[in-house]
Amino acid sequence: MSFLIDPPWLYANGRVIGSAAPQRAQTPLAAATAITFLGVSISLYLNRPWTRPIWRLCPAGSGRDWMLNSGLLRIDARRAGFRTHAIAAAIFATYPLWLWLGLRAERRKRAA
Repeated sequence: MSFLIDPPWLYANGRVIGSAAPQRAQTPLAAATAITFLGVSISLYLNRPWTRPIWRLCPAGSGRDWMLNSGLLRIDARRAGFRTHAIAAAIFATYPLWLWLGLRAERRKRAA
């Protein structure tokens, strides 16, 4: 999970939940998905020890490095300060929105 990958992945998960799950199961599935994404992604950003196997599979030096750079960018994750942390928090706050947008798109498709 990373800031570059998570939003489209959350949107896609919303589309899948909206198309494959019965209406009554969509809200609990979406909530569980959002909680999982946030829990793992925030833990990666905070370099929690249990996330080491995850970020070691990726081209990253730490969980925060993976979240910020996704193996593509060159942000120095070790020198992240208040501004970087504030931007990260704002991005995390958008995670439920991406999931909801996917759900909404699929519901509109079904209604059409």
